[in-house]
Amino acid sequence: MSTPFVARAAQVSELSDGLRRAAAGDPAAVLLAADAGVGKSRLLRHVAAQAAADGARVVLAHCVDLGEIGLPYLPFTEALVQLRDLDAAAVDAVVARRPALRRLLPGAEVVDGPADDAAGRLQLFDGVVEVLAAVGSDEHPLLLVLEDLHWADASSRDVLRFVVSRLRDQHVLLVGSYRTDDLHRRHPWRPVAAELVRHPRVSRLDLPPFDEDELREFAAAVAGGPLPETTLRRVLDRSEGNAYFAEELVEAGADGDALPWSLADVLRTRLEVLDPAVQHLARVAAAAGRRVTEPLLRAAVAANGHPDLAPPGALDAALREAVAHHVLVGDGSHIAFRHALLAEAVYTDLLPGEQSALHRAYLQALHDDPALGTASQLAWHALRAPDLPTAVTASREAARQAHDLLAPVEELRHLEVVLRLWQAVPETTATLDDDHVAVLDAAATAAGKAGQLDRAVQLTRAAVDEAADDPTRQAALRTCLARHLTSAERGREAMGFARQAVDGLPEPSAQRAWALATYARAALNSDEDDEAEHAAGEAVEVAREVGAVDAEADALTTLAVLVVDDQDRAAGLLADALVLARESGDLSTELRTMYNLANNRYYAGDVARATEIGDEAVERARSSGMLWSTYAIEMLMLGHLFRFVQGDLSPGPVRTDIPEPLAPTERLMTLYAAVARGDDDAVERGRTLEAHWSRDGILALVGGGCTVDALTWRGELDEAVDLALRVIEHLGREWSDYFLGGIWLSALGLSALADAAAQERLLGRDVSARVALGDRLLERARTTADRGRPRGGVLGPEGRAWLLRAQAEHGRLVGANDPETWRATLTEFGYGHRYEQARTRWRLAEALLEHGERDAARDEAVTALAEADAMGAVPLATAVRGLARRGRLDLPGVRVAGADVLTAREVEVLGLVAQGLSNRQIGEKLFISGKTVSVHISNLLAKLGVSGRAEAVSVAHQRGLIGTDV
Repeated sequence: MSTPFVARAAQVSELSDGLRRAAAGDPAAVLLAADAGVGKSRLLRHVAAQAAADGARVVLAHCVDLGEIGLPYLPFTEALVQLRDLDAAAVDAVVARRPALRRLLPGAEVVDGPADDAAGRLQLFDGVVEVLAAVGSDEHPLLLVLEDLHWADASSRDVLRFVVSRLRDQHVLLVGSYRTDDLHRRHPWRPVAAELVRHPRVSRLDLPPFDEDELREFAAAVAGGPLPETTLRRVLDRSEGNAYFAEELVEAGADGDALPWSLADVLRTRLEVLDPAVQHLARVAAAAGRRVTEPLLRAAVAANGHPDLAPPGALDAALREAVAHHVLVGDGSHIAFRHALLAEAVYTDLLPGEQSALHRAYLQALHDDPALGTASQLAWHALRAPDLPTAVTASREAARQAHDLLAPVEELRHLEVVLRLWQAVPETTATLDDDHVAVLDAAATAAGKAGQLDRAVQLTRAAVDEAADDPTRQAALRTCLARHLTSAERGREAMGFARQAVDGLPEPSAQRAWALATYARAALNSDEDDEAEHAAGEAVEVAREVGAVDAEADALTTLAVLVVDDQDRAAGLLADALVLARESGDLSTELRTMYNLANNRYYAGDVARATEIGDEAVERARSSGMLWSTYAIEMLMLGHLFRFVQGDLSPGPVRTDIPEPLAPTERLMTLYAAVARGDDDAVERGRTLEAHWSRDGILALVGGGCTVDALTWRGELDEAVDLALRVIEHLGREWSDYFLGGIWLSALGLSALADAAAQERLLGRDVSARVALGDRLLERARTTADRGRPRGGVLGPEGRAWLLRAQAEHGRLVGANDPETWRATLTEFGYGHRYEQARTRWRLAEALLEHGERDAARDEAVTALAEADAMGAVPLATAVRGLARRGRLDLPGVRVAGADVLTAREVEVLGLVAQGLSNRQIGEKLFISGKTVSVHISNLLAKLGVSGRAEAVSVAHQRGLIGTDV
């Protein structure tokens, strides 16, 4: 670039420091964000040149704007070629270990990889990471620059996510640039950028426009000397510090009276002064986007046949002049516009007929020599020419190439083009290798892999309807439809289609094995266990007979879930199924198996192992672009639960890339920790989920149950009991009368009832109605444990723990707080539920105090407080300290207050609180403001060491600070 690099010292320093850290084995990624024209490319090229001079290995790759017709993995394909040029031996060694990576090497023969596309995709992603690690070293760290990530295709975005997640100790600095002014609310890069910057090894570097001093230095460098102050001021006002706009203004003659007002005017002025041949060359180049290979550009110019570029040597002369006037630049094997804005301005200035003529020129060039471009490029130009027959054939070929590259999103987009144009060009579609049904099926498969389940169902339904004249084919398609419906949790509907598929495939075959396995899974999800077991058993037999390993794995997983009396045997079957799923390369079945194995280990009490399996499953899904598939979402949810159970109450990262329909579900399990932490908004968060109860029962169970718990901590006991009853009633209708979560809900309801009864006894009130309701809740918990056991099996440690908790809470309710029941509850929670163990110790300490066992009570309270503080469980820690003060237990850091702890006014206020008066009513009685009442209440809560009004009344009564006649 002819203009000297100026300013940007802070950004250069930050990127240089990152490269030095990479050399020391501390890799990182930097997202360079700025508006168009501010100077991202100029900065990156300066840093790259500086890094190369210092001995670093530098790779610059680009994304290209091709709209819906993407080129899968384009920047990484370009990067891999350059990496191979830098260190062929290292790259070839990785390719030998990861054959799927060969797909990114131009002209390389694609070898067979894993049978499942997702597994091959994972191998490809792993290969990219290994190549980066192999090429970078401490002496020669690797600087990988990816420009224009706002144009990145879906597959490239997935690779980038994966690479960032694998940054450990490689000698790599990855820098990606993107235009912030292009990011509308639904732009696909927006959530990716938001996700990436939350990673500890990723930082965002904003590149602001030049300030006045920087622009003065920059303008002087462009003009070859200082500009007059008035001219500089006009450039600053018009450009607003935008480097590209400022440069164009200076070079257009910023000291004249007719200074252009817009960037488009500036760009138009730049072109209008050039020779007509150069202007037409720029127009031809603009029809290809910002960058085009030089051979393709030359072929398109020849095909266009413009007289100004026809004479011998005219094209070379025009190209040299375009470069000399900073319109075009050489960029490796490509010819590129100096800036994307210039390409956009030139193209949009063309009339529609001129645009079509130029796209037809590219079509002719690509037809004459297909090696000049890809099928995606051919389809892109054909759609814009328009040439619908070519658009159809090129899009079908581009879909195949996307499939080979393991890029389902791009594959689906190309197939959608074929389907959209099918009726318009019947003569062309008749010549395709695939009929309409096959294209529908391929599109549905791609949609399923991309997580677009509703679209997959829609496309497969159409395929089933069209295949009516071929019963065998129709049966196989019904199996596919049933699988999509099962993934969409439409089990009964899936059973119907799967049954039809089985009936339509009477002979042993892989198709029949899959039909049976699919029917078994749908039946399992619909609680038709006998049907599921019979079909799964037959599926295994047929699969083994015909060698359908993937179908066998799926059926074995179903059989394992049906094993209800031996968790270890079920785990063994799941382990066998997992081996088969991985052997077949069927990632969908693998994720399903891992989900069930994680569940199996959790309910067997092995929380640590369950967490390991869940984390591995999520990473597999993330790396293969299936993070929002059914079982990946389930594992994300369980991951929050597993971490909570082990005592990790941290909020964790907030995801902004969650598809909106899935957002409430993915965030659901974070409520457990929010309640345990005592978050102020926990109740409100739980209540907002009630609007989604009818959509998914799990939202009612977890959202409702956690809200009951939060309300109880807040002392809103009647609200807590009412909500527990409403959730139980709702899920009794939606699921069954004896759903297992009812044990947990009953225990929570009993806890709130016991707290309320304790307060009312102190006030001399009748608690018989509360006891009667508690009797019914305990009976429900016991009946559920007996009749609602999982698929007829025995209750696991979690279920047994909550059943005992319900019994212990019932004891509190009726005034028979039994330490032994709490000890038994503590033992059952010993499977690994750290938070509930600590909470149970608090209640055990309370029961021991009531029975006069002060030393034992102190021991339990000490442990409970230490655990609560370590976890950050504020409400629990506050409750334990309150118990210690009330019971005069000597706990570390807890001061036992005297009887005169409250002032006279605070005793007055507390007495009125005990009568159930609001702050306003208390203020009216005492002739003070409601705000002053609030201050008194805050002070007395702190002095009594309690967290709420109800507990304050209870503690004050126990200490004799207020009488029983208030």
